[in-house]
Amino acid sequence: MTVAAVVVAAGQGVRFGSLKQFAVLENETVSALSIRHARSVAQLVVLVVPAGYAGDGEGADVVVTGGSTRAASVRAGLAYCADADVVVVHDAARPLASPELFAAVVAAVRDGADGAVPGLAVTDTVKRVGADGASLVVVGTESRDDMVTVQTPQAFRREVLTRAHANATDATDDAALVEAIGARVVVVPGERDNIKITAIGDLERIAQFQGSGQ
Repeated sequence: MTVAAVVVAAGQGVRFGSLKQFAVLENETVSALSIRHARSVAQLVVLVVPAGYAGDGEGADVVVTGGSTRAASVRAGLAYCADADVVVVHDAARPLASPELFAAVVAAVRDGADGAVPGLAVTDTVKRVGADGASLVVVGTESRDDMVTVQTPQAFRREVLTRAHANATDATDDAALVEAIGARVVVVPGERDNIKITAIGDLERIAQFQGSGQ
């Protein structure tokens, strides 16, 4: 089965204060590191960038401008993956996702799943809340037993992912769109070190992981 990867780096960095996906870590940008790991499983890597991008492609085979939402950006990249059997979608802002994690989600799809996502068990107590005037109040406590937090990379059968994106609006991840059409998404073990960069402190943590060889 042929594999293509769509690395999503089209965010505007509003919370971070700059384009975090192009910050430099040990002479390599965050996006370049994500692309290098994606290439461990993919014969084609598509990088989706914000308008005005003036970089060198970060090592990707194809560079395409993203849309106004995450889903629109994924669709922009997916358009170049028509020859692939499996498509891996990865957020460039998770540069520590290991080649082994990429291999695990691809293997799950090759074994018959429509999609595969990395998940981590929820260890904190989860409360459901509601508004009470200007305050948030607890309205219930959820069981953690059947919950996971989900990461990227996520892998899908290309035709399933394409169908899920047809006429779709937006979602926080591609698995949500695939789930919505009734397809089967399995969970593989995620990685605690697979940090998503959302603040300056996250970039510093990732640099520490790199420096320690983890």
